[in-house]
Amino acid sequence: MAERAPRVPVPRPGPSAGTGPGRARRASLRSRITAAAVLAVALTLGVFTLVFALVQQAVLADGPRRSASADVDRAVSALAIGSTPDVAVAGEAEGALVVVTDSSGRVLAAGGEDDLVESASSLAAAGSGDRVTLDGDRFVVERDDVGVETTPTPTPSAEPTPTPTASSRSGDDDDDAAEDADDVADDSTPTPEATPEPAETVTTEYGVVAARSLEEASAASSASLVTLGVAIPVALLVLGVTTWLVVGRALRPVESMRREVDAVTAQSLSRRLPDPGGSDEIARLARTLNGMLDRLDSSATAQRRFVGDASHELKTPLATIRQHAEVALLHPGSIDGAALADTVLAEEARLTALVQGLLVLARADEGALGVTRRPVDLDDLVVAETARLRGVARPDGRGSLAVDATAVGPARVDGDEGLLGQVVHNLVANAARHADTRVAVALDERDGRAVLTVDDDGAGVAEADRERVFERFVRLDEARARDSGGSGLGLAIVREIVRVHGGSVSITTSPLGGARFVVDLPAGPA
Repeated sequence: MAERAPRVPVPRPGPSAGTGPGRARRASLRSRITAAAVLAVALTLGVFTLVFALVQQAVLADGPRRSASADVDRAVSALAIGSTPDVAVAGEAEGALVVVTDSSGRVLAAGGEDDLVESASSLAAAGSGDRVTLDGDRFVVERDDVGVETTPTPTPSAEPTPTPTASSRSGDDDDDAAEDADDVADDSTPTPEATPEPAETVTTEYGVVAARSLEEASAASSASLVTLGVAIPVALLVLGVTTWLVVGRALRPVESMRREVDAVTAQSLSRRLPDPGGSDEIARLARTLNGMLDRLDSSATAQRRFVGDASHELKTPLATIRQHAEVALLHPGSIDGAALADTVLAEEARLTALVQGLLVLARADEGALGVTRRPVDLDDLVVAETARLRGVARPDGRGSLAVDATAVGPARVDGDEGLLGQVVHNLVANAARHADTRVAVALDERDGRAVLTVDDDGAGVAEADRERVFERFVRLDEARARDSGGSGLGLAIVREIVRVHGGSVSITTSPLGGARFVVDLPAGPA
């Protein structure tokens, strides 16, 4: 018994493969736009709130800091004029504390709010700009260290006592007393004036520290933050709802277009989207989609016509070969083998040319018409084709054509020699098929361009049909038999080959009375 092969589990597409449920669960464009808008505004407002809080805090704290600086200046000014520390800090202000310390940091005096005086020792070591906590509140501190010069009252020296040279006498008469007084006055030593000792200047170092409460600034900042904390979520909510509604309204026409386009199939390519008018993005989108549907409709119509025409063209030679083969089988003596072979070879050549033409056009449609570029003498191709035409009898039995190639001059282009030879062959063959008696070919190189002109003296091409003849399987002589009328692919092949070589082909009226085909190609290096 043969061993059964193990079953290989077939991998199933995951949620992210294709257009399965994974993609269906993805948020809609409306939701993503709304979320992105709310997130962007939220981040912006968050940064704004942070900067606003820092700036507001600095601005609000500047007032208490200035007040503390003014308290310091006032106390320093009082000390400078000789006031005592107690007098310098005298006064009571709500939320303020002023402290005077000596050089060692010992508190000499404190003034301000009574509840804060007890915390004066906490400011002894504080510096300008410090933030301290006093009695449960935050305070900003300003400080100034000053030296105050004082001069003490001078103490005068002891005055000398004058010593008389003669002693007083008592009991003398008045004359003797006066005489003695004169003697004393004459003999006594003059008393010198008192000289004060020089006063020494004393410098006292003080530290003046002032603190002001930040309670009001903190309260104002907190109120602002609370306001922003309430206003920002409300603003984001309003923004989200507004964005959701606006985006939904803007995308409503797009959804309508999507449903319309989703209903378009290969059998209903004639359907078109309603044009809302105007020049906004929705109107341009509608016109773009309608243009795309027009191109798809035209392409599908051309493809269906192409397939039908190609099938018909392929069916005709196959039917001819089948018919001759059946006659040869059923009636072996009624058809010559050589005639059968000639018929089969002719139809085979026609099939081969048709299939090659279809292959060239299919590659051109796919952009895969390979061009091997090298210098090609276009005049050699034209001379060879006109020489071949002179030796070929016309299929309608009207004899040979007069072929004029005297106007063929030298011209060189960069391109594929095989494809360019097919261009020359198709144009000359087309002219020979429609000419009455004469075909003229001219080639000239001027202004960096190689211009090939093919004229005939036939019926020509009406101006309304000069673009249509380059379409596939188009014949203007529908009354003709297909054997003489061609397959209708020759001119279409000419246009595609000329296009990939960077040139153009056009039709005008020939001086001979028929049609003139003009091929304009960029010239190559000489």
